[in-house]
Amino acid sequence: MSHETDLVAEIRDLRVEIAGRAIVDGVDLRVLPGRVTGLVGASGSGKTTTGLALLGEYPAGARVTGEVLRPGDGPVGYVPQHPAAVLNPARRVSALLDDIARAQVRHLPRAQRRTALRERVLEALAAAQLPDADALLRRYPHQLSGGQQQRVALAQALLLGARVIVADEPTTGQDALTKSGVVDQLAAVAARGIAVVLLSHDLDVVRALADEVLVLRAGRVVESGPAPRLWHAPRHEWTRRLLTEHGTALAGESGTDMAQDDVSPAPARPVPDRPARAQAAEDTPDLIRPPVLRVSHLIARHHGGARRRTTTVLRAPHLDLHAGECLAVVGRSGSGKTTLARCLAGLHRDHDGEILLDGTALPRSLRQRSRAQLAAVQYVFQDARAAFDEHRPVLVQVARTAVRLRGTDEKTATDEALTTLASLGLPDGLVRRRPGELSGGELQRAALARALLARPRVLVCDEITSGLDTVTRRGILDLLTALVRDRDDLALVLITHDLDTAALAHRIAVLDAGELVEQGPARRVLTEPRHPFTAALAETIARLDTYTRA
Repeated sequence: MSHETDLVAEIRDLRVEIAGRAIVDGVDLRVLPGRVTGLVGASGSGKTTTGLALLGEYPAGARVTGEVLRPGDGPVGYVPQHPAAVLNPARRVSALLDDIARAQVRHLPRAQRRTALRERVLEALAAAQLPDADALLRRYPHQLSGGQQQRVALAQALLLGARVIVADEPTTGQDALTKSGVVDQLAAVAARGIAVVLLSHDLDVVRALADEVLVLRAGRVVESGPAPRLWHAPRHEWTRRLLTEHGTALAGESGTDMAQDDVSPAPARPVPDRPARAQAAEDTPDLIRPPVLRVSHLIARHHGGARRRTTTVLRAPHLDLHAGECLAVVGRSGSGKTTLARCLAGLHRDHDGEILLDGTALPRSLRQRSRAQLAAVQYVFQDARAAFDEHRPVLVQVARTAVRLRGTDEKTATDEALTTLASLGLPDGLVRRRPGELSGGELQRAALARALLARPRVLVCDEITSGLDTVTRRGILDLLTALVRDRDDLALVLITHDLDTAALAHRIAVLDAGELVEQGPARRVLTEPRHPFTAALAETIARLDTYTRA
């Protein structure tokens, strides 16, 4: 058993208030070397605020009481949920990592430093599950997927030689294969004597890693204890609800009906039947039911490096999307999912081929699209917080879409925004606040409302349930289900790493290493995969499920 002198960090009776409201209230946390401490809870429960306290960071204007102790030497590493916010967009990945590694090799003779620096960087990238290091080091952060950005942040923490690593949703936006690798990596980090504080909504990952678990709700710890006891004999009603919701979601009993009759999950993932209208739509030939969106011979590239090298990051020869349909795009982090989404929305212009909206080619660049074309294809980002101006009320920003893209007057736009926001579970008083006063799940609903006010033909949702707890995630998926069910003119593109979420779609497209390797009805793709990567993805999820329930 560890003694008090073994502590690498400790939080005592932490209380963090903003404008008189406690966002963390009376939290105690002991961090021990080689141990993984999991903090779980719904969006807005105080997990991130508690984790950041270990770094001595708090929200602007916060009133803080209590103690945060970090005995001994060594920095605290931090892997944020949305790493784009902490990766300098003007510097390549190589520069971001070299700056840290350079301090590690200064004691060596000058002639040996460059080689040693390179070795340390490559070792950190490998440890963070980032293959193809040469190509990745030449890129800027915006040219990486969300999962790749997160693993670059993990590589930075490993290079720092941190004694404590705070991992904030480290598997957010990552596929099952990469998630399994991250679990192994964090376990290896702990095995080297580094303390890991794991903030996560992913109970499978917490169960696979954590020695101790704290359950937070509304800023307070409602239950804590050894992980095995908490999983098998939870004492608090909120803990039982989190575990029940998580188990229900894995069993496919969420009550959603976006995809029915035609969707059976990967092994042991039954899903509801598909409504007759959706089945009939899928069986209708394309020439009778033309697509609302068609991708033809799409080849997307990135430019980077000292010699301005060109790297092809996506090839999609043919892809159709019909009204009243949900298309799930799945694949590993870095497979090209977000690049495809950005091409559809006009955010990635360096590509060949055509993207047709109702038979008319869309300009590659957002700036060249008309207001009608901008309204027709709307994008909801994974990081909803970064998509809002922190200084303006949420309502103003949501209503602005109708004013700018549809020419609606401000009063009408505000009334419409209030109605739409209320239908998504966001009341008047809440949406008149600034974004920093809303939780991640609330902001994600506001981002959906903003996109819907454009009255789009195509809604692109990029990993919008990643990083959300099981309760909030279920609510967002129910909303998307209802949108597709109730609006015959709307088509949904659901970018996801999660096959459970993909099982709710009508059709699935699979990307691997930038190639569109498989597409078809969800039932067929999930139960009878034709490409080895699709089969490997389903098998890995089944193994992770088995492991975490052992």
